[in-house]
Amino acid sequence: MFAFVIQRLFQAILVMLVVAFVSFSLFQFVGDPVNNMVGQDATEEQREALRERLGLNDSIPVQFMNFVGNAAQFQFGLSYRLGVPVEDIIAQRLPATIELVLVSAIIALAVGVPMGVYTGLNRNSPISKLFLTVSLIGISLPTFLIGILLILIFGVWLSWLPTFGRGGTIDFGWWETSFLTVQGWRSLILPSITLALFQLTLIMRLVRAEMLEVLRTDYVKFARARGLSNRAINFGHALKNTLVPVITIIGLQIGSLLAFSIITETVFAWPGMGLLIIQAIQFADIPVMSSYLVLIALFFVIINLIVDLLYYVVDPRLRVERGGGGH
Repeated sequence: MFAFVIQRLFQAILVMLVVAFVSFSLFQFVGDPVNNMVGQDATEEQREALRERLGLNDSIPVQFMNFVGNAAQFQFGLSYRLGVPVEDIIAQRLPATIELVLVSAIIALAVGVPMGVYTGLNRNSPISKLFLTVSLIGISLPTFLIGILLILIFGVWLSWLPTFGRGGTIDFGWWETSFLTVQGWRSLILPSITLALFQLTLIMRLVRAEMLEVLRTDYVKFARARGLSNRAINFGHALKNTLVPVITIIGLQIGSLLAFSIITETVFAWPGMGLLIIQAIQFADIPVMSSYLVLIALFFVIINLIVDLLYYVVDPRLRVERGGGGH
């Protein structure tokens, strides 16, 4: 187990170094940052002083090592657009995105897995056919259209829920949360459902397909022949053996929620990382763009590491293989 974790950590470090190099390359190929940070009236001495302060006069390898060292300390320089440290901007925006993604992931799992199990066990029932129809709509419709439709129905026509912003928030140091206010929860409902709908339908269809596949295997037939109850077979054998591919997809989808919440945050004017990167792209704010890339890669690496560890816990074959390999 320890060797398994060390191996995955080593791979994660290599991935982060590659991502850091790609992020660093943005600074080299997207214009001169000094021109973006000073006005046209700045003197040559002022420009040279700024270049020296930013370390732009150093060699490329030295600049890259400085970039990696600063990124390891979550220091990404100054925003070209706002002129403030990027880590301060991220500290303001990241809580909103994490809370949105967390609620969306919980909705997708809490609804998608039971729907997938039900449609797998009762594939010919009317409710299963209804679930499959709804899932087809959820996969087919683009996210921005789903968000607009929810805004139109629940925000404009019914006036039940707010359609933009985070609502009320409470500060806990640098973390600003909307979990402790009623208005904050009301503001979370529409964007979290919009963000969760595609993942929900994907998880449902995956669980259904895996359940149908497992129920046709020989060991399930043997369990039925032994006289085990349907509950023991469906949940003790079938569902348990669908967990490995389901864990894979769930891990990737949670990562994609973080990476691709941009559209949802734009539609609902959600003050998170997605809206921040849109603004950064519009103004060619390279420090913000590179920090976003590094941060998303870090989240993916952490999620994949957790998924690998869950494999080790869920699938006993991995433990047997590694135990046998050790002997």
